[in-house]
Amino acid sequence: MAERQHRVGGAIVAGIVVLCGGTGCSGGGGGGGGDGRGGDPVVVLHAAAERLVAAGSSKARTSMEMATGGTRVTIRGEGVYDYRRQIGQLKVLLPQDPAGQSEHRPITELLAPGALFMKNRGAGVPADKWVRVDTATLSDGNLVTGGATDPFAAAELLRGARTAMYVGETDVAGIAVRHYRGTADLAVAARDATDGNKASLGAAAKGFATARVPFDVYLDDDGRIRKIRHRFSFVNGQQKGTVAVASTTLLFDFGVAVDVRLPHGDDIYAGKIAEG
Repeated sequence: MAERQHRVGGAIVAGIVVLCGGTGCSGGGGGGGGDGRGGDPVVVLHAAAERLVAAGSSKARTSMEMATGGTRVTIRGEGVYDYRRQIGQLKVLLPQDPAGQSEHRPITELLAPGALFMKNRGAGVPADKWVRVDTATLSDGNLVTGGATDPFAAAELLRGARTAMYVGETDVAGIAVRHYRGTADLAVAARDATDGNKASLGAAAKGFATARVPFDVYLDDDGRIRKIRHRFSFVNGQQKGTVAVASTTLLFDFGVAVDVRLPHGDDIYAGKIAEG
């Protein structure tokens, strides 16, 4: 599938190079303050991933915004996730070209421990084949590469919360939630993560401009994440600057049935992926 080249500030976030086939798509407070219910915010947030596992599954809606050189682009996704198996499926919609016409079909992504599978990847990959990426080899650990942050990885990043404060009560999509704000350390998150995310988060701790990740998260009365927003920073090697990335994940319809099957070996593309 031919794809137009739209550079962002002369360089492209590494993750979007992978996603778009190398062409590029345009584009704290103190801890322990209490949350009004007697809970230490840091302790509450460290338990958020387990709350999702207890819930079993959910639907997810994602948004990833990138800004550099005065240009901002947004990539959106939607799908389902099984927190017990740490497997999910998203359909990711790439941004439109500058003329306002999208030439990109949605990319289907399968998320699994240590791996990202993409279909409709373009760049010379046959339409019926999947591309498999080892997330531990990515400088961002696939927190950004696929254009969407793996929902469970987003939750496990909270295991690295070093400082957090309770902001107050609000609502997300009509659900009463508690809003927390803080900063997570990727290295600490990697150390305390489940086996499926240790290597990926460890790679991100080394690959981002800083291992400190500011976040806002909204938990419901069961301690489940309803919304989480992380702000990442990439080093822009060509311009010696940074690229700001804001990743937002909404979780809803907990307990939904999830039928995600990973591709067989014969369905995975083994050829060279075009870079332009």
